[in-house]
Amino acid sequence: MNRLKSFLRAAGLVAVLVVALAAWIALPWQALLALAVAFALWMLLTRSGRQAASVTRVGVSTLAQRLGSSSVVVVGIAGVVGVLVALLAMSEGYRHTVSSSGDESTAIVLRGGSSAELMSVLAREAITTIERAPEIARDADDLPLASPELVVAANLPIRGGAEGEDGSVQLRGVGPMAWAVRPNVALVEGRRFEPGKRELVVGKGARRQFLGLDPGTEVRLGNQPWTVVGVFESGDSMESEMWADAEVVATTYRRGSSRASVFARLSSPSAFKAFKATLDADPRLQVEAQTTLDYFKGQSEGVSKVLRIIGIVVGSIMAIGAIFGALNTMFASVASRAREIATLRAIGFRGAPVVVAVMLETMLLAALGGAVGGLLAWLVFNGYTASTLAGGVAQLTFEFRVTPGLLWQGLKWALAIGFVGGLFPAVRAATMPVTDALRAA
Repeated sequence: MNRLKSFLRAAGLVAVLVVALAAWIALPWQALLALAVAFALWMLLTRSGRQAASVTRVGVSTLAQRLGSSSVVVVGIAGVVGVLVALLAMSEGYRHTVSSSGDESTAIVLRGGSSAELMSVLAREAITTIERAPEIARDADDLPLASPELVVAANLPIRGGAEGEDGSVQLRGVGPMAWAVRPNVALVEGRRFEPGKRELVVGKGARRQFLGLDPGTEVRLGNQPWTVVGVFESGDSMESEMWADAEVVATTYRRGSSRASVFARLSSPSAFKAFKATLDADPRLQVEAQTTLDYFKGQSEGVSKVLRIIGIVVGSIMAIGAIFGALNTMFASVASRAREIATLRAIGFRGAPVVVAVMLETMLLAALGGAVGGLLAWLVFNGYTASTLAGGVAQLTFEFRVTPGLLWQGLKWALAIGFVGGLFPAVRAATMPVTDALRAA
């Protein structure tokens, strides 16, 4: 019978654990705040709540005497949260950099069925037809704000890499209209390239990532010498590229008069549907149009999802270790306070306040660990520059972004670990026979 009771109790605890964790993950912060307020009112207004508060105060006051064992919980959970937030910050930084490259008032046109610029080829006749679409905005000279562009991958030595180690950088062939289509692109050093010359302007991210991209230096691309004449910034993924005259890039890489894409600034964001309908209705065109906002979001989804999955898997593995550390620490804490807990129960304290008190103690340590881990992740990784492959070909430079949302997510993980690590020791403390506890003590 005792074994059956123990089994049922364990099964009940597991069920409570699963439900609580599912609710903790699914509920928004507003609902969690409401639960916290309700719990605080329970502690203030009910007899059991006040008992729980009294036992909690006693337990917290003795934490200094158990500094070594308590620090195991704090340090373990801080490590979990720090690694988790850092990995998720990498995913968030990549997603933000790529997705911020577009907006709803700019469209990109690719060959039908192409998922990226490197896979697209547009003939000159198609480009001319696209530029005539009435939904494209025009400049002061009544020229369409449309930029036919060519994209190729080039190899350059990586800054800080081993000798002879090359990386892939995206070389974009553009015309004068590219600057008007992207008003966020601004030169910070040097000048723009001159049409017809092998001159480059490079993004700040590409300059950080690769050797030999300072203004005035010469690099070899496509077995031809090119001179770097300027550096630009844009605040998005374009900063990882190099720009040159489209005709020269096409000649160097033997692309003829074809281009990979057409970027067009629309007369208004609401004009995109009409622009897409105009292109779809033309039987001469086999193209696909998207807003640049949707296009770059789609480009970032795959890599950012992989990075996020890696972060969660690594964090989960580390969390298991932290849970065992918390279990060991709290079981030891309950054992060392067996007489104290038994005395409280003997003078009328119920089991529920004891469970709550032990849980609150563990959650306090977990919250402290989560705060320390989040702070360290923010101090070390926020703004840290990294690079990875974009579109499977060229390297994209981006910055880690430790956002408030990620810090909140890390704290939720910390409290979940504390909940799991404290539940079983708390139940053990509340169900320990009083006479056995007093005799053992």
